[in-house]
Amino acid sequence: MGSSSSKPEVPSHVWKASSPVARISHDVVESLQSSSETDTSRAQSLELAVQARVASELRKLEAQASAALKEAEEKVTSVPETENEANQLSRQTVSKEVEALRARLDKRKQLKPLPESVEQARDGVVKCLRENDRRPLDCWREVEAFKEEVRRLEKGWVEKVVS
Repeated sequence: MGSSSSKPEVPSHVWKASSPVARISHDVVESLQSSSETDTSRAQSLELAVQARVASELRKLEAQASAALKEAEEKVTSVPETENEANQLSRQTVSKEVEALRARLDKRKQLKPLPESVEQARDGVVKCLRENDRRPLDCWREVEAFKEEVRRLEKGWVEKVVS
């Protein structure tokens, strides 16, 4: 049982020509027979060569991308100082204009009390909604009355502004 090896012995390479015309030199046959390279070792060396080529191409692409990024950053940082100053001036003028508009708006914020008819209509809507909290659509009459009062108030304001 243990006297023989478990792997069968591989016979040496024997080359037989399929036709008498194809003759291979004796040196080529000997170099092939003496070569220790197998299909797997050739595939591995080919794979390593491909990986090396891909890695070199990736390095080239990375270098190009970093150069383009560096160039773009230089363009952004090389904005002339006059444009920056112009932007600062425009920011200052805009902030002054905003402050002026706020001041004008604050002057206009003079609330006037609502007329009694609008107050009554609003109170009617609130009272109806509280009484009919589960059925708010029942308050449509009160809402319409409130809308009409607001419409009258707006119409009077527009006439006052236009004239």
